[in-house]
Amino acid sequence: MFGRLMPETASVQAVLTDRIFLGLTIASALILALVVGLILVFAIRFRRGSRVDRHPLPDIVSREFEIGWTAATIFLFVFVFWWAASAQIGAYSAPPNAIEIHVVAKQWMWKAQASNGAREINELHVPVNAPVKLIMTSQDVIHSFFVPAFRLKRDVLPDQQTEAWFQATKTGTFHLLCTEYCGTDHARMLGRVIVMEPEAYARWLSAQPEGDDLAHQGERLFSERGCAGCHAPGSRVHAPSLAGIWERPVPLEGDRFATADAGYIRDSILQPGRDVVAGYAPVMPSYAGLLDDGEIQAITAYIRALGSEPGVVRELGTPEVRSNVPGDVRARSPAMVPGAPVLDVPAPPEPGSRP
Repeated sequence: MFGRLMPETASVQAVLTDRIFLGLTIASALILALVVGLILVFAIRFRRGSRVDRHPLPDIVSREFEIGWTAATIFLFVFVFWWAASAQIGAYSAPPNAIEIHVVAKQWMWKAQASNGAREINELHVPVNAPVKLIMTSQDVIHSFFVPAFRLKRDVLPDQQTEAWFQATKTGTFHLLCTEYCGTDHARMLGRVIVMEPEAYARWLSAQPEGDDLAHQGERLFSERGCAGCHAPGSRVHAPSLAGIWERPVPLEGDRFATADAGYIRDSILQPGRDVVAGYAPVMPSYAGLLDDGEIQAITAYIRALGSEPGVVRELGTPEVRSNVPGDVRARSPAMVPGAPVLDVPAPPEPGSRP
């Protein structure tokens, strides 16, 4: 009977969420039954006109009862908080081997792109029993990514990146909804998540139109939009190198530090004067309005693909453990190779002009 009242359970997170929901429901029902039962007993036992001995209890009994009841309530609250919070916090930490998919929400559709370049609109193909990490942002207003069968719900915000992950446990097609009112056609902002067997997913992936993956798209944008003209080691402009900074601490002005993650890269592109790297002048122009969310995601993927080992330049698609020996990498970004010629790339266009 309980299963009929709940949506289909199709992910690892759904099992944990249902377990918490069921536990809280049972605990609430027991507490409600206890309170209602005591009210009925007292209302009947001590009703007006009854001949009940109303001698008060000794003070010590009353005090011990109150202390015990308060301690039990606090223990129950702390346990429930720990139980629910531990499951929810785990939803923010994707496994390191998770498949990465970038999602851009806009009125009124979901645009998804896998790291290998496969693109979809209002559909998301994933393999079963494999963790999937979603990196999401919005091009206009606040949306909310919701898959009932996965018990997955995460707000998608403009000018910010939010992350979530799931692991589907059964194949099939599941509803994807927007649960944040986002305008006239909010109710039509629908999609579906298609969970496939690994072999079927591999065939589907290979059948998609060929194109550059996100990292190579970002590499191209890095040069086309003028980034390489400043961040190349031999550039005439004194700007920090981006090789090997991913998820490493970056020293900032004012004796502060920031972690070079997706949020930091995005803020540095759109608000370069906000967190200036120590020892560098705040001369970088803002790219707000010049780069859309998909392009920012691509540049971020490129910087991430360069690795997190300082001074090491990696070929895109190679493991990060590869050493940086001059001449052993055939396809590098000129902006990241020490001593490479500086690209004569024009400065970013003025806001309002076409790039």
